[in-house]
Amino acid sequence: MKRFANKYPGEVGRRQPVHTVYGGAHLFKFDTAKRLGELASKAFGTFAGDADEFGSVLGVSLHIRKSVYERVTKKLFDEAVEDFRIDFEDGYGNRSDDEEDHHAQKAAEEVAKGLEIRTLSPYIGVRIKTFSDELMSRSIRTLDIFLTSLLGRTNGKLPNNFVITLPKIVTPDQIHAFVKICEKLEEKLNLPPGSLKMEMMIETTQSIIGLNGKIALPSFLEAANDRCTGAHFGTYDYTASCSITAAYQDMLHPACDFARNVMQVAFGGTGVWLSDGATNIMPVAPHRGENLTPKQIDENKNVVHRAWKLHYDHCRNSLANAFYQGWDLHPAQLPTRYAAVYTFFLEGLDAATERLSNFVDKAAQATLVGDVFDDAATGQGLLNYFLRAINCGAITEDEAIRRIGITLDELRSASFVKILKNRRG
Repeated sequence: MKRFANKYPGEVGRRQPVHTVYGGAHLFKFDTAKRLGELASKAFGTFAGDADEFGSVLGVSLHIRKSVYERVTKKLFDEAVEDFRIDFEDGYGNRSDDEEDHHAQKAAEEVAKGLEIRTLSPYIGVRIKTFSDELMSRSIRTLDIFLTSLLGRTNGKLPNNFVITLPKIVTPDQIHAFVKICEKLEEKLNLPPGSLKMEMMIETTQSIIGLNGKIALPSFLEAANDRCTGAHFGTYDYTASCSITAAYQDMLHPACDFARNVMQVAFGGTGVWLSDGATNIMPVAPHRGENLTPKQIDENKNVVHRAWKLHYDHCRNSLANAFYQGWDLHPAQLPTRYAAVYTFFLEGLDAATERLSNFVDKAAQATLVGDVFDDAATGQGLLNYFLRAINCGAITEDEAIRRIGITLDELRSASFVKILKNRRG
């Protein structure tokens, strides 16, 4: 059982970001998160209208439209970007070695500056190129330059929640090689062993079924040697690897459902965070300029609203299928990301409150006759719902405590079983 518990520790209890925003490394600046927030707020102010119009576009329930609108407004001002990935892969492209060397060093300088003046997003990292035969050397070189430059400017300090994303994995050997590189870099840069964490991209068919005909993901996680914090699904690379034509490459394609289900089964209970892919239809107005006609203004709004609705629906589908994180590619997607997250939790809040309160009361009474754990799994699932709602900003700790009827210490324990033990007296 000890080996099992080590391999399947369950929910890690830390706040999981609701999204990851990707941007080309050549464009990254120390204040990128702030600038993206400003652009998101501008798009929201231009196209959302009031709470009723915004809610109507997305299909938000009438009774929570005002709350969702207010929370989105505040979030875009306070912390529009939760997680940012400085991209040296698809969002960057193949450039000359001199150019990529320069951008790796420059991006590190910008991260160091952001770390110093506290303008970085709460979670941040880099996506390097795949460890294929063709690109592995370039990928290692970029990572080495970036980390050496960064730590040379921060007295050896990494940003909080720093992670390295490894894309297009087809074999655990690539992850083994990545881990070896991390070990060498830690030794070179005087970092404690295990400091460099990774995310794996699941975006090839070989990531699902390996060379031996077995599900590949458990071997990927084993190869990561406790460095893996998350697994991100790459919608468009994966559907392309399934030979699905571009017109049908979509977040809701059944092929994506299959891959995501395999990810859930393979990583369930391991503590690895799962992230869904991106919506590639951008909420970008076709007409620009100061002197737009009424017709052009209406066309702009309609285009943005259609893209917002699509993105919102994709986010809600991800949340309903327990993928609590996803990719965002454009600042104008941030309003609908947060609208989807807040709506998801607020719509189910009353029902979850009643169920969890009843479970706490019933189970606490049942413990007196020795029947404690019958509903523990369901109770833990409901408690996790409240913890995620708090972490994303949909509700506050005070609201959760008041609704459920538990103490702050009980809530922060994140354990339904511990709550019941407290009630046993």
